[in-house]
Amino acid sequence: MNKFLTLTCAAMLTPVLAHGAFQLDSRYQDTDGDLVADIPTEASKLVDPSTLVFAYTPVEDPAVYKEVWSEFLDHLAETTGKKVQFFPVQSNAAQIEAMRAGRLHIAGFNTGSNPLAVACAGLRPFTMMAAADGSFGYEMEILSYPGSGIEKVEDIRGSEMAFTSQTSNSGFKAPSAILKADYNMVAGEDFEPVFSGKHDNSILGVANKDYPAAAVANSVLKRMLRRDVVSEDQLVSLYKSQTFPTTGYGIAHNLTPELQKKIQEAFFSFEWEGTALEEEFSKSGEAQFVPITFKNHWEVIRKIDAANGVEYNCR
Repeated sequence: MNKFLTLTCAAMLTPVLAHGAFQLDSRYQDTDGDLVADIPTEASKLVDPSTLVFAYTPVEDPAVYKEVWSEFLDHLAETTGKKVQFFPVQSNAAQIEAMRAGRLHIAGFNTGSNPLAVACAGLRPFTMMAAADGSFGYEMEILSYPGSGIEKVEDIRGSEMAFTSQTSNSGFKAPSAILKADYNMVAGEDFEPVFSGKHDNSILGVANKDYPAAAVANSVLKRMLRRDVVSEDQLVSLYKSQTFPTTGYGIAHNLTPELQKKIQEAFFSFEWEGTALEEEFSKSGEAQFVPITFKNHWEVIRKIDAANGVEYNCR
């Protein structure tokens, strides 16, 4: 067993290597076969909080995104009639645990942790960001820096490579599967893996020559380039993957149906023009929220998990 394919979400998860269909934790029901938790039918199991808590996936410093999301959260409060609080999570694990424990109601989970949040925290994804023409997604890129001695992916063998976190699709799961399948390279055997914690840490680490190579989401890279946090001459792209779905936004399964409907309405009625959300996410080509289903849009991500032999047991 390759220990670097063991996914851990604090004490909440016991990850195993197995081969089987995607499965929800036993606390959730999926009677309609859409692969997400059903809304409870018993009134005693539904919640209608006076304050809604929202979190955005921790791809960069959460302080950056509190202001970015402020106008949207005002719109969410007006649409739902609830107070809304931004929750600056520091890790994917903390975000998933908060929803599982009932402390987080609405969240954008990164691509790789969406299946974990669905299976173990009862996330019901319904939307993601897309361009004005409806196109969406990002690519995983493997980066190095000029003069590193790494000019192609094969040169990483015997060196060090940075990942972000073990729940990240582009920051760990996709590159692990691709490196193994296409290059016969396994972390811990053919190169030394290190974990930076976030995509911006990995990108800055390569740009500052702390890491000889790193796997990142290029949506984050594009935003950092446009903010002049890093420059193109500091980086070399060694590999670009197929397009993956981006951050998926969803709702805790046990919010009342009426509240869930209002939350979805808030996402799809939000006017982006002139907002901080537009200013930030236009840097990666995004301009609207579009409907998605976990069953269809996350199929490729579940296949990557299967290729890595990963299945989640939640406790």
